[in-house]
Amino acid sequence: MSRFSKLYNKAKNAPGNLRFTDLCALAELAGFRFNRSAGSHRLYEHPSGMMMNFQDRDGKAKPYQVKQLLDFIDLNNRQ
Repeated sequence: MSRFSKLYNKAKNAPGNLRFTDLCALAELAGFRFNRSAGSHRLYEHPSGMMMNFQDRDGKAKPYQVKQLLDFIDLNNRQ
């Protein structure tokens, strides 16, 4: 199983318990590239022009941000 698949499944099964670093790694594996940091936020940009903003909350990812990334991945994998 690829690293992308492992992180994707982990995020899908437990979005409220995903580490912030895993969310950032999944975004990069999905084609996003780190754009810049702004305080506690990390901004990522996809070649399609989509931008995502992730915020570290005590080492964990915010569940709604995990869901946004998963929705983007699901939408783009169907096409």
